[in-house]
Amino acid sequence: MAQLRIKLVKSLNGRLVKHKATAESLGLRKIGSETVQPDNPQTRGKIKLIRYLISVTEE
Repeated sequence: MAQLRIKLVKSLNGRLVKHKATAESLGLRKIGSETVQPDNPQTRGKIKLIRYLISVTEE
């Protein structure tokens, strides 16, 4: 199964509570933190919500 590497590139300060919670559910807490998640519809939905805060690469 394909994997996605997700990196937090912008701060979570001052963002909507829902967006902060989404970032934390992906395992992103600080700028520069990275996580590897499976490429599935649930992960894609989370990425779509906070796409302005992160960068995504496929593995």
